[in-house]
Parts: sequence; C-alpha cells; structure tokens
Amino acid sequence: MKEEWRRQAGQMCIRLSAVLLALMATAISASPEVMTNHWFVQLKEDLGPEAAITVAKRTGFSYIAPVLGSKNEFHFAHKFVAPSRNRRSILHTRKLKTDPLVHTAVQQAGFVRSKRGYTPMKQVSLTRGTSDKQIRGAPIIKPGKEHLNDAKSHDLPNDPLYAKEWYINNTGQAGGIAKLDLHVEAAWALGFTGKNVTTAIMDDGVDYMHPDIYDNFNAGASYDFSSNDPFPYPRYTDDWFNSHGTRCAGEIVAKRDNKICGVGVAYDSKIAGLRMLDQPYMTDLIEANSMGHKPDEIHIYSASWGPTDDGKTVDGPRGATMRSIVKGVNEGRHGKGSIYVWASGDGGPDDDCNCDGYAASMWTISINSATNDGQTAGYDESCSSTLASTFSNGKSGYQDAGVATTDLYGQCTTRHSGTSAAAPEAAGVFALALEANPELSWRDMQHLTVLTSKRNHLYDPRGEHNWTINGAGLEFNHLFGYGVLDAGDIVDLARGWKTVPDRYHCTAGTVEGKYEFSTDKPVILKIDTDACEGQDNQVNFMEHVQSFISLKATRRGDVTIYLTSPM
Repeated sequence: MKEEWRRQAGQMCIRLSAVLLALMATAISASPEVMTNHWFVQLKEDLGPEAAITVAKRTGFSYIAPVLGSKNEFHFAHKFVAPSRNRRSILHTRKLKTDPLVHTAVQQAGFVRSKRGYTPMKQVSLTRGTSDKQIRGAPIIKPGKEHLNDAKSHDLPNDPLYAKEWYINNTGQAGGIAKLDLHVEAAWALGFTGKNVTTAIMDDGVDYMHPDIYDNFNAGASYDFSSNDPFPYPRYTDDWFNSHGTRCAGEIVAKRDNKICGVGVAYDSKIAGLRMLDQPYMTDLIEANSMGHKPDEIHIYSASWGPTDDGKTVDGPRGATMRSIVKGVNEGRHGKGSIYVWASGDGGPDDDCNCDGYAASMWTISINSATNDGQTAGYDESCSSTLASTFSNGKSGYQDAGVATTDLYGQCTTRHSGTSAAAPEAAGVFALALEANPELSWRDMQHLTVLTSKRNHLYDPRGEHNWTINGAGLEFNHLFGYGVLDAGDIVDLARGWKTVPDRYHCTAGTVEGKYEFSTDKPVILKIDTDACEGQDNQVNFMEHVQSFISLKATRRGDVTIYLTSPM
C-alpha cells in the first residue's frame, strides 16, 4: 500500500496551519459585543422539532430550524427583540432556561462578515444581448478565429462575452499574457463540463431568474437563511450592493451557446443559492446551517467572504460553524466529504490571510488571485495556507480587464474582481474534476490541486514572495500557493486517481512551561516525533499540521510566529 501510494501521489505536501487560539479570543473580544435576536437552544433530550416548536410557542419565540439536523439543538428567534443591541436580553434567555424541556439557551452574538472585492458600482452593468453593439463591442466568436490553447473555432461558444473571458482563454486580450489561464477548454475537449455536480454559492443571494443561470439553478438545494424561506433572491438596493452572489454564480454555471453574457467554467453543472450574508450581523447559527445545508445534494460550497480585511482582525469560525465544517468533510457527499472553497482575502500586503480562520483552516481549499499578466493583485494577502490561485482582474487601465460574468436583473458585467472572483473559478474547476471522478474525497481534491497547479508566469512584482521548493520537490509561494489551477490537467489526473488512504491523526508532542522572549532574541521551540510509529494511528504521509499555541503579549502585532517543517 505504501509503495503504491507513493508511486501515485509522490511525497505529499505539508500544509501548515497555526491555530492561534489565544490571539483569536483576543481579537473577537476586542470589539464591543453586539447581541442579536437569535438564540441557540438545546433540549434536555432528543425530542425532535415538534418539542422545539412547542417550547418556542410557550416562551414567545419563533422556531427557525434544527442546528445541523440535530434532534435536540435548535435555532430560535424573537421578533420583539432588536436585531442588534449592546446588551444581552437576560429576561428572554431566562424564560427559555426555565422551560422544563430546555437544557441550554444562549443568545447569539453578532459579528461582521465582509464580501471579498466588493466595490460600489458607478453605473449600471452591461446590457445582455445578441449583437456586438449591445455588449460594448464584445464580438461573438466567429468561425475561423483560433484560440491559443488548442481549441478549434467550431468548438468555441457563441456567447457574446466569451472573447473577454480571458481567465478561461487568455489570448493576450486586456494586456494579458497568452495562455495564462485556467486551461478550461482542454477539460471541455475531454468531455467534462460539470454534469451532475452542484455548487452552493454562500453569499447575498443569486438572481436565479437570470436567463444565463435559470436552467442551471438547483432550487431544491437552495435556501434563504437571511429571511428563512426557500427563495434566495437578492434584496434590491440602488447601488446593486447585492450583486455579489449572482456574479459569482455566473462564473461557474453561465449557460453555453445561448448568446447571453459569457459561459461558466462548468456550464453543465448546477448552483444552489444560499443567501446568508444579507442581515445586519452574522451569527454562528446562520453560518453553521449554511455550511451544513443539504450536504448530500451539494458537492462544493463556495465562499467569497470572511472577516473584515482591515489588517488587524483575527477571526474565524465559532463553535457551531466549526462543527458544521468538520461534519461536512467527514459525512458530506455520502462520506466522501464536502469541498469548501474559500477566497483568501482582499486586505492587501498589510494584511495576512493566516489571521482568517476560514481560509487558514485545514478543512478548506484557500484560493488567492492573480492578474491576467501573472502578477499578484494589489489587494492580495499572503499566507502559508493558500493552496492555489485563479484569476481576479487584468491590468489596470485596460477596458474590460475585470472578470466577465452575469449580473443582476438579466444583465452582464466585465467588472467583477477581487478574490471574490477567484474562488468561484476554482469551484468551477473542481466541479469538472468531480464529474471526471465522482469518488474523489475532500482530501483527494487537495492533493489534485497541489499536484496539477502550475507556476506558469506568476510572480510577485514587489519581490517579497519568491518561489521555493518544498520537501516534496514542489514549488510553492505564499502568495500563489502551488500555482494557478489547470483544469485540463486536474481532470486528466482525476480520471484515473485512486483515493488516498485513510486519514490518521497523531499528536506529535507538546512543549510546556513558561518562556519569555524579547525583541532581539527569538524563542525557538522544537518537537521531535516518531509519528506514532508502531501504533494504529501511525502517520506515513504528511498532509496537515496544526499547532495550538497560547501566549501573552503586551500589544497585539508585536509577535510573529513561524511554524517550520524540517523539510
């Protein structure tokens, strides 16, 4: 088994993730606490939703839903409590706790979750249509125009914005470098277009009436967690603030050859809309239920949001949300594991996506972005947890250099950008891989990502993050991960891929005691481990490392922590 696995996958990469519990708690508590009108309620026994509904009625609450399908954990709300307030509502909590069926009742704190890459629009997006003039001169692909990654002209989509989708086929448009793209046409040429795969867009809603999305919308797997109904349609605003989810959706599933907008990376796949970002404050229960929604119907969860990108926020998933993610990778997709795709963040070089507990999680695939000429975008954050990159926008100053995709109310845009745009592209590539091999586990997808991503022309113009060879002989970069995703190669490798061996967890060791450090003398702590050799949980191939660290410092930001492999 060892040798067969070694031949198939080579030496495994080490993905290092430092979980800084003490810093996380400090960051969360640093801001004034905001309380919502939502409660987590745990019953004393597994009495099911009927008992929870009874408790809600006699205590004056509204029953929302079970938490992660539980029979004794539920989500309640109270319509006469303000959606956001500075103090806990002790009387309402006490009323729940005094009910004979209730074991625990906790009012939910509210916190901010920000969309990646949102910029207020100054004008209405492009109008959809079938002629060149209607789409700002975007040509419909004519016979005889060869694309540079070996697709034949008669195989090219007739969608009017396709020529501007340089992230699918970069011919040098908008100042880009030819062939620096996701190599998607190669996957299409092999016959893979995302069939029988559903990706959930966890965002501010999806315009599922858009003619480029409608046929690929999975209504049965969709839900509105902001309004608690089955219709995740975006809430109207004058500035189109809630266009974010619709733009992300189009990147994945925009229909091919209907002469509307462009075409999605996995244009025969489905998307589910999970509206969960559009309320005054996020809660742990909304996040948890979104990430655990219909885990056997939804294959991929795409998230283009996270903690505030202000360079000083250290935050991540709370208790129920963490349970939801862990349950998803262990039980989702009938045991093969849900695939969580996360945008690395848009805080720029003064921020660090290691401080984002979603992107830095070992359970997610963290995706950063590159421009169409291979540079890092000015808003990109660096961190060790980024696994790969896709594309967000082209060179500044070029018309239509953004990502072309669907927009609200049946319209189109070429202005989508940020790592918001990068994560859905990756989700589309992963949908192609899942069609090629539906048996892939969440760990298989991480391995395929690492083994097929390419350095290509990616580089950091600031010169701060260079490419390095790791112990497995693979190039990596703290901005771009292992490189740009290659849809053709990931599909080709996925077709014959044998799933990785069972996963084992080994506690390598601990370092205890009190250590003092100063500005000029670092503290170096080492752990030598035999990887549980000879035991049932012996680790033969390294996939993830987590370090749980507790420390005290007089001022946040004065301490830098490095987790370094001997290799």
